[in-house]
Amino acid sequence: MRERSLRRANWYRHVLAVNAPPALARWLASGGSLTARLSAHAGAFRVQVLHQHAAPCLADEAAALGLHTMGKRPGRCWEREVLLRCDNTPVVFAHTVVPMSADASDWPLFSALGERSLGTTLFGDPMVARGELEYARLRGSHPLARRARAALAAQGCAIPEERLLYARRCLYRRRQGTLLVTEVFLPQVAALVPKTSNTR
Repeated sequence: MRERSLRRANWYRHVLAVNAPPALARWLASGGSLTARLSAHAGAFRVQVLHQHAAPCLADEAAALGLHTMGKRPGRCWEREVLLRCDNTPVVFAHTVVPMSADASDWPLFSALGERSLGTTLFGDPMVARGELEYARLRGSHPLARRARAALAAQGCAIPEERLLYARRCLYRRRQGTLLVTEVFLPQVAALVPKTSNTR
């Protein structure tokens, strides 16, 4: 039971509840499109797709998606994981899940995104309703913290397992479908500075 509890996260409706360092809290609490904000802090912004396939739904995502399990293990979902890179540096690990019950009319572009930004698609679609942001601290044992570290390790970067990672998530609705996006902010995001235009 103890191990199972460590694999879950406590999600809060206010960013102050997670006590993130100020440089990270500013990113966590920012509104609008994360893609647009990251692009404003980089000469080159890129989405690196890690995978997109069917996978088991994580325990602390099932309730958010309305998948009531009645004490059983959560079912499967469509899962997409990417690294968001600024000037080739990974700064955000993004994890998106869609219930298997969703069809192409709910999320028509999800299966064909490739390396396009999901955020740009969501914010550009007037049929998409955005929910409230939720925030969490992820321990090293949380599945998304482990995946973020593994993705960085494959890039030659390392984050100590004891270091907390800060994340936010948001539920989106379109027609009859739901889609949950979780963004894990990597330590490197704190070093980003806005681009300055050359006015000379």
